[in-house]
Amino acid sequence: MPDASASIPTTEEDGLGAHEALMQFLYRAPIGLVSAKLDGTVEMINPKAAQLLMPIARDLDNLFDVFAELAPELLTRAMAFEHASGPICQSLRVNVPALAGRPARVLSIDLTKLDGTSLMAVIDDTTLDSEREEQNLARQLRHAARVDTLTSLPNRTALLEQVRGVLDLEAIDDGYEFAVLYLNCDRFGQINDGFGRPVGDEVLAMVAGRLRATLRPHDCVGRSSANDTVAARVSGDEFVVLLQGLAHGADVHLVASRLLEALARPYVVGTHQLFCSASIGIVTRRHDTGDADALLQDASIAMDAAKRAGGARYVVFESSMRERAVQRGGIEVELRRAIADRQLFVVYQPVVGLRVDGVIDRMAGVEALVRWRHPTRGVVPPIEFIGVAEETGLIGRLGDFVLETACRQFVEWRRTLGDRAPRLLAVNLSRAQLVDEAFVGSVHDVLVATGMPASQLQLEVTESLAAQDEDVQQRLHDLRSFGITLALDDFGTGYSSLSSLHLLPVGTVKIDRSFVHLADTSAHHRVLIEATVRVARSLGMGTVAEGIETQAQAAVIRALGCDKGQGYLFGRPLTSEDATAWLTAGSCEVS
Repeated sequence: MPDASASIPTTEEDGLGAHEALMQFLYRAPIGLVSAKLDGTVEMINPKAAQLLMPIARDLDNLFDVFAELAPELLTRAMAFEHASGPICQSLRVNVPALAGRPARVLSIDLTKLDGTSLMAVIDDTTLDSEREEQNLARQLRHAARVDTLTSLPNRTALLEQVRGVLDLEAIDDGYEFAVLYLNCDRFGQINDGFGRPVGDEVLAMVAGRLRATLRPHDCVGRSSANDTVAARVSGDEFVVLLQGLAHGADVHLVASRLLEALARPYVVGTHQLFCSASIGIVTRRHDTGDADALLQDASIAMDAAKRAGGARYVVFESSMRERAVQRGGIEVELRRAIADRQLFVVYQPVVGLRVDGVIDRMAGVEALVRWRHPTRGVVPPIEFIGVAEETGLIGRLGDFVLETACRQFVEWRRTLGDRAPRLLAVNLSRAQLVDEAFVGSVHDVLVATGMPASQLQLEVTESLAAQDEDVQQRLHDLRSFGITLALDDFGTGYSSLSSLHLLPVGTVKIDRSFVHLADTSAHHRVLIEATVRVARSLGMGTVAEGIETQAQAAVIRALGCDKGQGYLFGRPLTSEDATAWLTAGSCEVS
């Protein structure tokens, strides 16, 4: 019987075989392996490691010396490692520059302390991984540069690329239909000012959501794929919709109407229910522009026209609009110069008292209005520059100029005319003034500097301003605390109603000329005027009828019980000299 023990290796032989197998594995491993003492002296290095490290250093006797220039932190981390064993560093990236015709490489090092005497380094070539990571990062950065972070919609850069592509298609396909819709949120500035930027951002995100939900790639919009519609946020509260491949050019009107309806619905943010309609400017393929930027500019011009028409509507671009926009831009430049060169002046329109016996009180008051005397054009009509001043932020400077100038003139009338001086000075306020935190203080400074009695100053605000947020209403209350009278201008054309009149911090209601103009011919308008007068009187408020032009209108207004009247029948806006002559012509007369 054979001795079985002869075929069984001894323990020593077994150990030697296992060690040799391990060394063979380490030698042939597809990654670099280096065994070293704690001071970095190399005890074993496999061919892969030698291949990776030879371009760095010809002498591979010490691991730390090899990486002394490219990764000096390797030695620092090893010396600072206090544990008996464990990983010293993992995936330490080392950039190896291009040398002797060899391309630049990226190495990754894992260094582990095995015990109290030895280290093991794993070295790998991660050049391809690093390149892929850089490419992914570059793609992410390119994507981020094309997407609006607040709404996750494409931004202006991405939109322009889409528009350029559409223009290229149009150039080779005469039947290709597209349209650009430029949207601006009406009254968004008031939401931001009144409720804060976080609430405004919520509204913008909701606008973006409604655009996504409302734009359907098929039905009447597109004729091919879901990419036919692009909604983008191009700035602040401005968005652009690009409709590509329209089945019919006229479909853009249906889309615009659908967008207006969707965006006009209330926005609920927390406990607030907000309203923010949109104005839309439209440019179609039949437009005569040459590039994407000009196309968006013209769509924006049409949008401005929609806002000037009252907002919450769309307007299709016409080439004449561009000419008017250029003129408006020129007016802005000249208006800034006019303010600096003191070309502005103030005129005064009489406000008369209406008595039941047919006598008018000529000294009831005057309303101060700004005018512009251009050095070459003469007096510029207010309709040509007031809108520009509002759009460019110059309206606040105009308002401050009118307030101080008019107060000084009023005090001068009191000094020189005595009993014949007007008893009340009315000055209009703009939104820009009321949202300015320093405005109340500046009004106080004007009163002190000019000697203007606060009780004889009437500041006039529109309905939409008076019904605005708490900050604006607080400023109105602060102005009233000085003894100043507040008047609600153009009543009947804004957001208020007779039932909410008591909520507004005003002492006078000015009935809009659109009602007064029809007072003698329309029973409906007479009823509205009478109701306004009755409600105002019940609240202790005075009333003024604007735009009285005929004796018949004056007779009806007086019969309805209105306190005061204003209009061309009694006097046009007059220079201070002409107003002085008008005031001294007589204290009262029959109308």
